[in-house]
Amino acid sequence: MRRDQKQSGLGRGGSSLSRKRAATAFRATASASAWAMALALGAMGNAYGQVDQPSRGSHPAEKSGPSSAAASSWARFAVFGQATYTEQETDAFHAPYAGANSLSPHSGRETADATLYLGVRLWHGAELWVDPETDQGFGLDDTLGLAGFSSGEAYKVGRKAPYFRLQRAFIRQTLNLGGEPAAVDAGPNQFAMQQSADRLVVTAGKLSVVDIFDVNRYAHDPRADFLNWSVIDAGTFDYAADAWGYSVGAAAEWYTGPWAWRAGLFDLSDVPNSAVLEPGLHEYQVDLEAEHRHELLGRPGKIDITLFESRGRMALLQDAIAYGEATGLSPQLTPVRRYRKRDGVSLNIEQQLTTNIGLFARLGDAGGNVETYEFTDIDRTVSVGTSVNGGPWHRPADTLGLAGVVNVLSRDRRRYLAAGGLGVLIGDGKLPHAGHEDVLETYYELALSAVHVTLDYQWVGNPAYNRDRGPVSIFAVRVHLAL
Repeated sequence: MRRDQKQSGLGRGGSSLSRKRAATAFRATASASAWAMALALGAMGNAYGQVDQPSRGSHPAEKSGPSSAAASSWARFAVFGQATYTEQETDAFHAPYAGANSLSPHSGRETADATLYLGVRLWHGAELWVDPETDQGFGLDDTLGLAGFSSGEAYKVGRKAPYFRLQRAFIRQTLNLGGEPAAVDAGPNQFAMQQSADRLVVTAGKLSVVDIFDVNRYAHDPRADFLNWSVIDAGTFDYAADAWGYSVGAAAEWYTGPWAWRAGLFDLSDVPNSAVLEPGLHEYQVDLEAEHRHELLGRPGKIDITLFESRGRMALLQDAIAYGEATGLSPQLTPVRRYRKRDGVSLNIEQQLTTNIGLFARLGDAGGNVETYEFTDIDRTVSVGTSVNGGPWHRPADTLGLAGVVNVLSRDRRRYLAAGGLGVLIGDGKLPHAGHEDVLETYYELALSAVHVTLDYQWVGNPAYNRDRGPVSIFAVRVHLAL
């Protein structure tokens, strides 16, 4: 999740001194809790007498990078780094009117970020990772105008000057439970280690929910594969996060045979779509996932089912419409927010077809009668695509990708937008002719040693579900350096 928003809690939810103090106290409490959990896990790890273990993966923005001397099999410390520059531009698409959250024709924006991944082994099977990052730039129209937004490299908070964030600080403990051992290469947020097929992995601290849930090897990394939000994640997965896409919480993963079972508890923003996490975990999200790994005609694949339930102060869209009608205003969310829940489910499929070709698909559905809390304005979604490496044309490190997405609004959200309401990312002021938002994305990533250059094109029909506007073409170039 990476964007800015005009009607959200951004610039409002964390503005008072009391909120800042509460947030500071909460972060201190969360940090102390994470260290207490880590010490308990360390005792468990030592009791099992296991060797050091790897992580199961990393944030969608990082794939496992090349091994280095700094992260060799038995190194105590690890240092990796990355830098990414992305620029996007829209064409002169048809736009007879616009609202506060509309996409603009003939607009262009850029983003840049640089990250260090600093790791240390604490005890048997335990890792501590800290990811300081510098960010700069804006998404198109301050990351507004599309439900399936066009760049996963664009955060909610954009700034002209570079600024510093500590995006991750977490501890991971892996307990080997037996089964076939396997070696895992070193990479960002991952030591080179041995792990067993059956294992328990517990992660606690500050991280992204999608570091662990809804992972797909072909479509999950905006620094290396697709850019569109509703391609790299299930568009209906309203996962807990601040404006930069990170939360504080914990997750456990149990791998047994071909199955993996995951459960997590994460902190929500203090108000929907805010830059500040809720102090005290009074508003939170529970995530559950079941994964089955298989072989189809001798080729590996997997199927994940992910469920989330968010509990916090949020508005029913019908109440927001009624409030607007009673006051003569457009629909208002803030006055009608009450403590309630929003839940959703998604299906995530990845399948290798040949040595060079992979297939992926996602389907999702989420509560369409409640305002979106964190991610984007999508109530139902289906995406499908393919990823092809350059082996057949003697460029095995290159990648060609193609994906299509259909995003759909609920009836209540359609009425809310038609009455002039603003969503997390969209709101043209009116919606007289609604349709589903269609996205087609293709990219080619050219590998030049440590530097990867990507050309990306997206076609969006009915942007923000509005048949009166568009279609829009979006052109992008991305340059990524991995160290």
